[in-house]
Amino acid sequence: MPRYLPFLDGPWRLTMGIKALDLAEWIEVDERFAAQLAERRRLLKERPADVLAGLPESARSQQELLQLLLDHLPERFLEHYRRTGNRIQNRTTGEGFEIAAWEDAPLELAGRLVQEDLCLMQRGAAGYRLVAAALCFPAHWRLSDKLGRPLDAIHEPVPSFGARLAPTVDRFFKSIEVARPVWRVNWSLVDQPTLFLPPEHRGHPRPISAARAGSELWLRVERQTLRRLPGSGEVVFGIHTYVDPLEDAVGSPAAARALGARIREMPDDMARYKSILPIREPLLAWLDGRAQDQGPSAGR
Repeated sequence: MPRYLPFLDGPWRLTMGIKALDLAEWIEVDERFAAQLAERRRLLKERPADVLAGLPESARSQQELLQLLLDHLPERFLEHYRRTGNRIQNRTTGEGFEIAAWEDAPLELAGRLVQEDLCLMQRGAAGYRLVAAALCFPAHWRLSDKLGRPLDAIHEPVPSFGARLAPTVDRFFKSIEVARPVWRVNWSLVDQPTLFLPPEHRGHPRPISAARAGSELWLRVERQTLRRLPGSGEVVFGIHTYVDPLEDAVGSPAAARALGARIREMPDDMARYKSILPIREPLLAWLDGRAQDQGPSAGR
């Protein structure tokens, strides 16, 4: 069963959906820990320019973020991390890192330690802007397209964001307190379980059949966290990505009804942005059938 099913939370609406975050729960480790870290290693080796970038003005906050992780991980996840002097070891994968060797690449080390993508947002004249990121698992966006840009420009493709959410989001970023981090979830449906999804894929979903939508689609959920760094004052935007087969995500008639309702409530422009519009009819047909299923598989 997927860890998060945000479509169960009520009617679809364009809101931030912010919740208070216990700092102890800042980072999550799940059953895909080793596999996702292996994929991050591969991407950092084979596509470094696509997944890692930082502007010069982010140097201080990169170091501060890494230090927070080095303090947090061995204390919160003793079974996975061990810190000994200037060395941190991943007890699950067997990797060890000499911290001093990463003095010039602190964000890369941070990106190798956790499943989360990590983005650093810095306040400027035009509002908060993206100044650095270790972004191995983007959902239809490219780091080089967004680096250095403010929030409203980053979210420009999102329907109604500029008119309805941009002022609220920028004010919210300004209000984040060091001791009061927050989190939210975002979801989409994709036609492949690939974690690294560049923007070229958006808008070109493969055709699906009403009979097999559950096995041809995946629920992609981002658990997003925001916390302010106490030293530099910059905001860390963390993204932990979960991808599960749709048939697992709607393992009951109630879940199928809920997801069907969210898709019907979603405006066409948002459904198009999320690449749902071209597959909406066969998807809804599958969900409606699942919603009426009273067989043994409905309760999986």
